[in-house]
Amino acid sequence: MRIGELAAQAGMSRDTIRFYEKLGLVAGRRLANGYRDFPPEAVPWLHYIRTAQTLGFSLAEIARHGEELREAPDAVEALSVLFEQKIQVIDARMAELASLRTELATRVDTGCPLRAVGQPS
Repeated sequence: MRIGELAAQAGMSRDTIRFYEKLGLVAGRRLANGYRDFPPEAVPWLHYIRTAQTLGFSLAEIARHGEELREAPDAVEALSVLFEQKIQVIDARMAELASLRTELATRVDTGCPLRAVGQPS
């Protein structure tokens, strides 16, 4: 299918598909007339990319894991492993942010919030 039809079926712009193609996330072959031709399975793959982004995965992560997911004998198990790993990253980031929030809160009303607490002014 040509890029316009793919864009309509996937619910995204042609430019987005071209960008994904440039990143290697989706592949279309060039026809003799220069048009891109995409296989029908590109539609669910583009939906997967959007869903993965919504769940906090970067395009780099999607590209890195995309091939292994498509070839996994048990895609559900493979996705579950990726989700568990992502949860660990989120938990670590939340702990870092909580620590940062605590540090900032101790500096409120100190006269100079950029000075370390207890440091002479």
